[in-house]
Amino acid sequence: MSKGRGLAWCVLVLAVALVFSFGCTKKQAVKPSETQPAAAGAGKEAPGKGIATEEMKPAATAPADEKKLAASEAGAAVTEEKPSPFADIRFDFDKSFIRDDAKPTLAKVAEYIKKNKGAKILVEGHCDERGTSEYNMALGDRRAASAKKYLESLGVPAASLSTISFGKEKPVDPGHTEEAWAKNRRDHFVLK
Repeated sequence: MSKGRGLAWCVLVLAVALVFSFGCTKKQAVKPSETQPAAAGAGKEAPGKGIATEEMKPAATAPADEKKLAASEAGAAVTEEKPSPFADIRFDFDKSFIRDDAKPTLAKVAEYIKKNKGAKILVEGHCDERGTSEYNMALGDRRAASAKKYLESLGVPAASLSTISFGKEKPVDPGHTEEAWAKNRRDHFVLK
């Protein structure tokens, strides 16, 4: 092969490569068509932009949200706590014994269960924010068990009662005062 022939091949290869590279750069970008129909129900097309828009409607307030808001404004729990037909009972700091002021509420709970055969109550034990999570879970468990034991002493069948502890995870009052803590040291009764 001669030196001139090799040079000719190189020039030819470079020429072909240049043709392909320029050929690829001339592709046109696809522009959105203004006459392109919008999908049914998708909304209006913005004038001259080719971008479909959708009318924004204000979110309707669900009835459940209104109830939560009303409950929150009334001082009820802002957590997902289920409402109860019975009042909560309160406990002293770091205690789980049933106080005298809780006994009328527990008598109402017992009376309801005895009148309504098949009714079941979940006793939720709660604590204030002081102490570790583990300690408060155990304390909430003792509080719920204490109410359950008292209800059984009033003649409520044990099969109608169950307990759970939420420790300090579901405060009824998120404040950091003695008043808030006193509200959070409680048993809550959920009708199942």
